Amino acid sequence: MGNDFNFFVGTWTSVQRRLRGGPLAGNTDWYAFEGVTRCWSVFDGAGNIDEVTFPSQGFSGVTLRLYDAATDEWSLYWASTRSGISLPPVVGRFDDAGVGVFTAEEEFEGRPITVRFRWSDITADSARWEQAFSVDKGETWETNWTAEFTRTS
Repeated sequence: MGNDFNFFVGTWTSVQRRLRGGPLAGNTDWYAFEGVTRCWSVFDGAGNIDEVTFPSQGFSGVTLRLYDAATDEWSLYWASTRSGISLPPVVGRFDDAGVGVFTAEEEFEGRPITVRFRWSDITADSARWEQAFSVDKGETWETNWTAEFTRTS
C-alpha cells in the first residue's frame, strides 16, 4: 500500500550497530553508536523522506522512499555525506505480517552482491531495520548493519 512507511513519520533515536571492519570481510565484532532521525511524508503517504545523523560517526544520511501503485512496490534511495547517493534503489514491499523486504543487485568492492534492507518489529513507538549483503544471489546473507528505533515524538 502507498502508506506503508507512515509508521516512521516523526522523530526517533536509534541504536545503530555495524560490523567492525566493514561488510564481507569475515568480521563478527560489532560496534554500536547513536542515530537521530527525523522523518516526514510526501505525496499523501506515497513518498517518505528521512534524515538521520550519527553524531559520534561524523556523517549523516537521507532516505527517499517512493511507492509505485502499478507494481505495489517501494523504491528506497539512500544517500550519505560520506558516499553520495547509492544506486540502484532497493525495491520491494511489506508482506501481510508487516515485514518489509527490499533488494537490489549492486557491486561492492568490485564484486556483484545482492543488498537487502529489512524492516520488522514495527509498533507505534519502535521499529527495526537491517542491511544484509549476499554474494550468492540470496542463498546466504551477512547482516552488516542494524538499527533499533525508538520514537521520541
